[in-house]
Amino acid sequence: MGHGITSVLLVALGGALGGIGRFAISNAMAHALGKAFPWGTLCVNASGALLAGWLLGVYGVANTQSLWLFAVAGLLGGYTTVSSFSLQTLELWQRGQAIRAALNMVATLLLGIAMTALGWWLAQG
Repeated sequence: MGHGITSVLLVALGGALGGIGRFAISNAMAHALGKAFPWGTLCVNASGALLAGWLLGVYGVANTQSLWLFAVAGLLGGYTTVSSFSLQTLELWQRGQAIRAALNMVATLLLGIAMTALGWWLAQG
């Protein structure tokens, strides 16, 4: 099996597992906290950012390494989601909930950056 195929398979496996994790956590959060605000998407994006920052702190940017392909491109790529965030924010806006839409945008951006920094800091030990 060539390096190219191996890379694709690592990303595909990670993406499948990440998507399953996102689905499970988003549903659990919606069940626990309701659907008035996209808590599940915020949670997966924040926790994915934390893990991305930690991986960066531990391994640095190494786009050709198997772990990086599996964990960042695959797992975190399938786990985190800008498309759900965008759709849910638009849905809040269209329902006349501009404050919740704005809160989702600000919380996602600030929490994502903060969690990535925290992950990197934790990796520094």
